[in-house]
Amino acid sequence: MSLSRRVKEYLDHEHVHYDVLPHPEAFHALAIAQLLHMPEKEMAKVVIVRVEMRYVMAVLPASWTVDLHRLRNFFRPHHVRLATEQEFKDLFPDCELGAMPPFGILYGLPVYVDHSLTEDEHIVFQAGTHSEAIRMRYWDFHTLVFPVVKEFRHVPALAG
Repeated sequence: MSLSRRVKEYLDHEHVHYDVLPHPEAFHALAIAQLLHMPEKEMAKVVIVRVEMRYVMAVLPASWTVDLHRLRNFFRPHHVRLATEQEFKDLFPDCELGAMPPFGILYGLPVYVDHSLTEDEHIVFQAGTHSEAIRMRYWDFHTLVFPVVKEFRHVPALAG
C-alpha cells in the first residue's frame, strides 16, 4: 500500500509542501524514527482515544505515552480510555491498521496535539502505510488540522 490517497489529495489541494519518506516496513513510530535516522521526539504518533462514545486523535512524540489522567482532567467528567484497534479499524478505510495520519479532519475526528510537538519546525508522521512517512512544517499541519494543543503526554523516566 502507498501513501493514503485521501491524504495526498488533501495536501495537494491545499498546496502544502510535504515530503514522503519511504522506509522499510515498521509498525511503531519509534522504529520509524530509528529507520529514518531522526530524533524520536520529532516523530509523531497517533493514538486513538475513546471519550464516552466518541473517538479523538491524540498526537504526541513517538517515545512518549498518553497520560490518561491528564486527558481525564481535560475531558472531565467523561470516561476516557485508549481505543482498541478493533474499535477504530473501520474509521480509516484507506490506511493500514495502526498507520493512520493525524488528519482527523479527513476522518471526522477532533485532533489533540501535545504541546511539545509545536516546538519543532517540522512534524513527521505515518502516511497511512507502514512503509512511508510524511514530513511537513508543523505550522502548515496546524493550519490544516486546527488541533487543540494541550499537554497530555507521560514522559518516560530516564534510566540511570
